[in-house]
Amino acid sequence: MTDRYAVIGNPIGHTKSPMIHGSFAQATNQDIDYSAIEGPLDGFSGAVLAFRDAGGRGMNITAPFKLQAFELATDRLERAELAGATNALKFEGDRIYADNFDGVGLVNDITRNLGVAMKGARVLLLGAGGAARGALLPFLAQQPAELVVANRTLATAKTLADSFASHGRVIVSGYEDLARQRFDIVVNATSASLKAELPPVPAEVLKGAKLAYELVYGKGLTPFLRLARNAGVPQLADGVGMLVEQAAEAFAWWRGVRPDTRVVIERMTIPLT
Repeated sequence: MTDRYAVIGNPIGHTKSPMIHGSFAQATNQDIDYSAIEGPLDGFSGAVLAFRDAGGRGMNITAPFKLQAFELATDRLERAELAGATNALKFEGDRIYADNFDGVGLVNDITRNLGVAMKGARVLLLGAGGAARGALLPFLAQQPAELVVANRTLATAKTLADSFASHGRVIVSGYEDLARQRFDIVVNATSASLKAELPPVPAEVLKGAKLAYELVYGKGLTPFLRLARNAGVPQLADGVGMLVEQAAEAFAWWRGVRPDTRVVIERMTIPLT
């Protein structure tokens, strides 16, 4: 019998998940059906439970439902617990398991696909919202020499850092205090690029960096990546690799086999020009 999976969000028309998971299934000979569901804003839980009760095995969760999915879960893995949000559910009987693969997908893209080591590196994470929260535990697991979170509101960044204190040291900073610092990896986890805006990061902080990474994908050369290029950063990347890598982690969690991601990433990559 074909196993059913889906991604749920609102809106959902832009999603690439069915194509990604369909490619994974074909490459690994897995018999699955993967669909996209536009969940009602006032009926998320009902939509998830209806999918499960109809035989669904698992779901990817996208905006704006990651917090609601976290609340719905009966069992939360550590990454989801610390992130306070989930992007993947697995159904086993009456249990709903939740994990968060965003951060590990990002780390896999940086270290495996882009070949940039995080161990011993000085890493700057711009923003302290949900995307940053999902990245911190996998970042700390890489044992960077220094991990700095910069945010407009220092109190928000400090609360975030404190919640991960038992897993490693996270330094908080205002944007204005970054100019005299240097980093190997700078990751933009703010929403500025969605509005074609630049986060208030000093250009000096990018000088000497090995990699500038933009979590937004498919936007070409965003203001942040343009700033990094002009500062001489040799390697620029957007979040398409992260998207595919987190999908691969969810697929492996569900199916017990991890697909190769290179072909799908190449197919989806838009030149940064």
